[in-house]
Amino acid sequence: MSGVELKGVGKEYARGQRAVDRVTLTVQDHELLVLVGPSGCGKSTLLRMVAGLEEVTEGEIRIGDRVVNDVPPRDRDIAMVFQNYALYPHMSVFDNLAFGLRRRRVPAADVERRVRAAAELLGLERYLARKPRELSGGERQRVALGRAMVREPRVFLFDEPLSNLDANLRVQMRAEIKRLHQRVQGTMIYVTHDQVEAMTLGDRIAVLRGGVLQQVADPFTLYDRPANAFVAGFIGSPSINLFTANLSPSGPVTLSSNGWSLALPEAFGDRLAALRGRAVWVGLRPEDLALAPAGPGGVVPARVEVREPLGNEVLVYWQTPVGALVSRVPGQQAPPVGSEAGLHFAHHRMRFFDPDSEQAVGMVPG
Repeated sequence: MSGVELKGVGKEYARGQRAVDRVTLTVQDHELLVLVGPSGCGKSTLLRMVAGLEEVTEGEIRIGDRVVNDVPPRDRDIAMVFQNYALYPHMSVFDNLAFGLRRRRVPAADVERRVRAAAELLGLERYLARKPRELSGGERQRVALGRAMVREPRVFLFDEPLSNLDANLRVQMRAEIKRLHQRVQGTMIYVTHDQVEAMTLGDRIAVLRGGVLQQVADPFTLYDRPANAFVAGFIGSPSINLFTANLSPSGPVTLSSNGWSLALPEAFGDRLAALRGRAVWVGLRPEDLALAPAGPGGVVPARVEVREPLGNEVLVYWQTPVGALVSRVPGQQAPPVGSEAGLHFAHHRMRFFDPDSEQAVGMVPG
């Protein structure tokens, strides 16, 4: 296997439309890196440039120690899995798995060995004689995975391979891909718009917005220490609570908004010095809002507007002086619609963002 390195890679279409804007990114050997972002952010274009299906306007792409900008797709030693399976309907599962190897004139004994090994790993042994029309969506996607596996490529590329599956099958296939990565130790780049899929699959996640790379980190870092308000809002379900408050210009550090105020510990004076006397965006994850005090922190008065029961917990949507907030409440403890309570949160769980740059400020190290 090999790593993939992108240096200042960009893609510009006619009339100056920029799909990818000078992305620099390294995918380590054996790593599963997920490219995630909203529709139209450039993630599939970036993947297709690695595959050689899109020309690179600027920058350099390396697979291993080889620059591949001008190398045809067939010579890049990559395998790509698409969302539409791209199986040959008139061929059996065995022949679909073997097709690419036979075109490369791989000896028949090696074809047989590779196909049988992939089928065993993916649980396809009993389907080898069937045609794609006789398979379920999940089984077809496993065949598509197997066809990539038998190639034994340097890099696997996945372009939203689960988007056509229903919710239960997506969960099942996520586990299949995770197991595949653990067993074959392949270098994989995986594109999705589903941030839950990204969080569960990726060793690291690269977040794109408008063709610009926003942050690259492991899932826990992205969730706890987002680089900006976009990453904070995109990663996590439900999304982070963001509200605007004014920061006192001098003296004790105080947040205020619509008659609500909160005194912060002195340590916040240094952390938020650049925003004193200005508005600041405050972020709180739904699980950081509680109905009972959990150590030093703040409290905001709230009234229940909507409840969404999820079995073991309830998502409670509140109206507060700082705006609408959502919290996670254990199922048996969720208050009824219309009831009022104080929502508590710990100081150290607050995130702060500059409204002008949207960048995180005052982040606690660690």
